[in-house]
Amino acid sequence: MTKYTLFAHAASKRALLSLRGAASVTLALALLCSGLAALQMPQLQELAAKRYGDNAVTTIRSWEDLIGAYNNSETLEKLRSANDFFNDNILWLSDEKAWNQTDYWATPLETMGKAVGDCEDFTIAKYATLLLMGLPPESLRLVYVKAKRNGLTQAHMVLAWYESPLATPLILDNLDLAIKSATERGDLFPVFSFNANQLWMATQTQATDADPQARLSRWSQVLLRMRQEGLNLGS
Repeated sequence: MTKYTLFAHAASKRALLSLRGAASVTLALALLCSGLAALQMPQLQELAAKRYGDNAVTTIRSWEDLIGAYNNSETLEKLRSANDFFNDNILWLSDEKAWNQTDYWATPLETMGKAVGDCEDFTIAKYATLLLMGLPPESLRLVYVKAKRNGLTQAHMVLAWYESPLATPLILDNLDLAIKSATERGDLFPVFSFNANQLWMATQTQATDADPQARLSRWSQVLLRMRQEGLNLGS
């Protein structure tokens, strides 16, 4: 099998050609469509104000507006809007400098509050945003990869959207800002992928029997903190 086995076997580049205009809907409809537990936006704003100040509240409000504005849009517009929002508003910063830890997975509130994050934080924030816009949870995977760029190999994380389980996904990234098919990302070598409910190994198209929240402690921890902040993205 090739390194694209994780990314599956059918091309989805054609999906990139179908972007159209967006339509606004209410946040309540967004949550109904997503099937998520209630999102307490006032709580997020209050926490942002208390922890991070006025600039963070402004960012949270812009994020809320984004979710409402794109909830009824086509999938590719949702992907584009979420990818651009965080790539434009968040500055890359290592966990050591942002959190004084070697590896810390931040919640979307923490990422927007400090306006900084590393690859995991970008990926988690985009994942949460797209779920809130109503994308099916099974269509999204956080993918841990080895990224080879400029002669260097580094651990990295990206978000993958699958049109169908065996389709080649589109990749949302903070290194290469354009959304591209996985077949166009020859610099990425997948190791494993996961979402709130399933875990895949690099050469598997079928999910393992493992519980990703049990196997990945940082994932379970960040999901717990999100629930405490008012966001519920998985049991």
